[in-house]
Amino acid sequence: MREVSGGRGTDASRSGRRWGTPADLLILLAGIAVVVVAVTPVVSHWLGNQPDQRLVDLEVYRDGGRAVLRGAPLYDVLTQPPQFLPFTYPPFAAVLAVPFTLMPWRAAQWAWTILLYVALAVSVHYAFRDLIRRTGRWAPLTLGVLVAAMAWLDPVRDQIRFGQVGLFLLALCLADCCTRSTRWPRGMLVGIAVAIKLVPGVFLIYFLITGRRDAAANALFTAAAATLGTFALLPSDSADYWFGALLQGGDRTGAVDGTTNQAINGIVARILPEGPARSLVWLVLVLAMAYYGFKLARRATYAADARVGSIPGTGRVSGTDHLGAADPLAGADAYSLLLAGVAITGLLSVLLSPVGWIHHLVWMIAVVGALVGDGRDTRRCLFAAAAWTYFLFPLPWWGTKLIGPDHSLFSVFWGRVVQDAFGAAAIGMVLLLGIWLVNRLLHASVREDPSQPEVEVGTLAP
Repeated sequence: MREVSGGRGTDASRSGRRWGTPADLLILLAGIAVVVVAVTPVVSHWLGNQPDQRLVDLEVYRDGGRAVLRGAPLYDVLTQPPQFLPFTYPPFAAVLAVPFTLMPWRAAQWAWTILLYVALAVSVHYAFRDLIRRTGRWAPLTLGVLVAAMAWLDPVRDQIRFGQVGLFLLALCLADCCTRSTRWPRGMLVGIAVAIKLVPGVFLIYFLITGRRDAAANALFTAAAATLGTFALLPSDSADYWFGALLQGGDRTGAVDGTTNQAINGIVARILPEGPARSLVWLVLVLAMAYYGFKLARRATYAADARVGSIPGTGRVSGTDHLGAADPLAGADAYSLLLAGVAITGLLSVLLSPVGWIHHLVWMIAVVGALVGDGRDTRRCLFAAAAWTYFLFPLPWWGTKLIGPDHSLFSVFWGRVVQDAFGAAAIGMVLLLGIWLVNRLLHASVREDPSQPEVEVGTLAP
């Protein structure tokens, strides 16, 4: 592994000399301009849509917040026609939505959309950390270009379309798992994410199997504190959720066999009719995916931790205060391995859930970031570009156009395959990160290209 030239003090002094100049301000404004230009078509399309089709999930959260304020039964609430959507989240999420009920509907839409793009920028910052750092003073423009690129991924566009929370959860999990030294008890942000939506609970398993037991305890404590606090505030609604609405599953969340469900459960449901056989097949596949998926996540994370031991000043993982693999001194490869383990876990949160909607696959941002690394490995960049391109298009919905009584069996077969395109790709990404990328980085020192010069962080040299 290449040694990173320069210490923290050097980087800090350079940063102090650079920032505040007119050129730096222009670079920052250019990065913001790139983002604004890129997202304007998406925002104008979905916020200019028919009034009953705009950010329908935000409407669910607002109605939940109104129910809290009125003291109405939270899980009896339905949004206005034509959706009639119920509130499906833990009561804690409804409490957090209360401020948006105090705004006019149009203002709430804009505020939510802006916050989603802020969360996207935070996520991109963590996912592409080393590529951004490599560009030095041009980092704001690099970040802007990357945010613009990720904003056009189909799952991210769906986040804006529906006004979902997935980008917030992604940012919380990445910040908790990929920050070198946290200013909060590591695991707390994952705990908040779990209290909002149960799906990030897979990170409790990730923390445990990778030796981050303090983080697991902090996450569990935070989620429990938020849940019990909500029980004290909304005892009836909390009981209704944990002992009623949660167990209703697809009856509240939507059709399990719908195209947008790219979880393993959705793939199986589109092939087999409902019944014991389908449940058994799903259970076997989920257990197999969980076993091998978490095994690969642990492998990537252990490989990241192992890269740290020989580098002075980084130290090994200890408690929740310092994460050696996230230290820039550990190098881009260590961080890519760490990010790969986190990205695999994020993909498992979609694949293992009974319902994993297309917009949940914002974890592809972390996947692409782990593949790119610092951008020096051409083959890794090609894989990243292919993954990004693949998720630009609504492939599962294209598959539905090949299915129906008027189509041949050949057409229906390939329609079913394309309909499951994102779920199948998510499984492929787990294998690509956990096997190919880890193997490539573990043997990077052997395959070091002598033609590549040693380069300091903050340059644009190859």
